[in-house]
Amino acid sequence: MKTILLSVLLPALANAAETSGKFTALSFNVAGLPELLQSNDVNGTKPENAKQVGTYFSKYGYDIINMQEDFNYHANIYETDNHAYRTATSGGAAIGSGLNTISTHDWVDFTRVKWNKCSDASGSDCLTPKGLTFMRWNPADGVYVDFYNVHADAGTEADDETARNSNLQQVADYIDTWSTGNAVVVMGDTNSRYTRAEDTAIRVFKSQNSLADPWVELEKDGVYPTAGADALLCDNPSSIQTCETVDKVLYRGSDVVALKADSFVYDGGKFTNTDPKYLGSVLSDHNPILVNFTWSLSSSLRQSQFSGGPHGTWFNDLPKIPSSPAASVITFSGENRLDSVALKLKDGTSFNHGGTGGTKVSLTLGAGEYWTETKLCTGQYNSHTRNFYIKATTSTGKTLEAGTSTDNCQTFTAPDGFAVVGFMGQADDEVDQLALVYAAY
Repeated sequence: MKTILLSVLLPALANAAETSGKFTALSFNVAGLPELLQSNDVNGTKPENAKQVGTYFSKYGYDIINMQEDFNYHANIYETDNHAYRTATSGGAAIGSGLNTISTHDWVDFTRVKWNKCSDASGSDCLTPKGLTFMRWNPADGVYVDFYNVHADAGTEADDETARNSNLQQVADYIDTWSTGNAVVVMGDTNSRYTRAEDTAIRVFKSQNSLADPWVELEKDGVYPTAGADALLCDNPSSIQTCETVDKVLYRGSDVVALKADSFVYDGGKFTNTDPKYLGSVLSDHNPILVNFTWSLSSSLRQSQFSGGPHGTWFNDLPKIPSSPAASVITFSGENRLDSVALKLKDGTSFNHGGTGGTKVSLTLGAGEYWTETKLCTGQYNSHTRNFYIKATTSTGKTLEAGTSTDNCQTFTAPDGFAVVGFMGQADDEVDQLALVYAAY
């Protein structure tokens, strides 16, 4: 079973990499609250329904599935699902968040975050620690998409609206902190409608994070519903795509990977009961949402896989990289471990990440010389995986190294015609996690 510890390290992949591809993304509130607390107006028993949901997940093989309300029947879903990568449950109702993800591809940096605010004005939202989950999903070499799974506060009382708007603002702020420069997909049960005037925070993803809504793009001709207008209610399952549910998918690309939503569909018609007594009945009171995405790598900017662990503060040089960048001076500091990495570009732009410790070493690149290969070694310090060693090799064979080598090393080679011009990762007083940013030359 997938856990945070297993996602800390990724193996170095072959230099030849895909430059475009497709993936399918499903968001589904699976109605997993205990039957005694909530029937969800669904026929059949919840354990058997959950097994059917897992069977459908296996049958359709969607690339990434975000589940909400995956509480007390989580084991039943996983019993019949066969996805290779799956988050471990955080617990049943009153203990866990009900947020889980299954996928055909691996990820790094999986994190669970509890909401700062909740409301019991219309129910029992404070009974269980609802919130968000975060991961950097890795569908191909050098391709990362930051995926968020959310389940916001329900209800329409004033306190519910306050809590829900706080929840979604918390997600938007988290994106600004932890997904700077990255492609992002947010999927989940927002309990929000564009038509509901009080649901103001659902629009903050567009204004603050530059996220698009594929339902708006593809089914509403790019026009967002008017706040305060009549609700565009859906049947379940829905045979039309122009109605609105509280379940949403939102996305953006990055300077490295472009994302495009090719199709949007309410997928509930493919998740109906197969028990003869309830044949054709829905398995959840929510319509699952399916979006087909296309991704493509930039012809001018790329990134490597990550080395190290999910500790420290996120940084990303991508938004500050100038046009036609070229490295001028490489600087590392290290002793027992890798303390810092720095790079000066020929136009004067400088990047520096990590602490102030260690012995500093530098290499000035000559005309037509590029940093093309990087060896990174990791180890454990204070129960955290960190980068202990780095070695840069240039196109002319010169090298620069810092830190202490270990038995756990990876070598990253820039794609043909590309060279290192920046970094991304996590660091504080040392470099915990690192990936290289490449630019074409």
